[in-house]
Amino acid sequence: MKNSSVWIVLCNCPDTATADRLAARLIEARLAACVNRLAAVQSVYRWEGKIETASEVPLLIKTTQERYPALEAWLAAEHPYDVPEIIALPLAATLPAYLDWVVQETLPE
Repeated sequence: MKNSSVWIVLCNCPDTATADRLAARLIEARLAACVNRLAAVQSVYRWEGKIETASEVPLLIKTTQERYPALEAWLAAEHPYDVPEIIALPLAATLPAYLDWVVQETLPE
């Protein structure tokens, strides 16, 4: 198995309740093997011509390259933001047993 077949996806949420709901549903749908809800962060960004500041709750999502398109489509549809932050990065290296586990947990039933 190639290391690049497992991806880490970052997605910021507007609050803890949304982050928890999305995380649980990603696991239930087998779109992710594991989702970490991280501590709230302060984000600064430009939106519709204005500089905005917001508290957001990041999700760190572990999935596979094969499941990523379905995960992205699902997050885009279920996320409350008009344009959710969905950033995917392939893993450069990790424990082979962990890679196997991620693949097994994201296989569609």
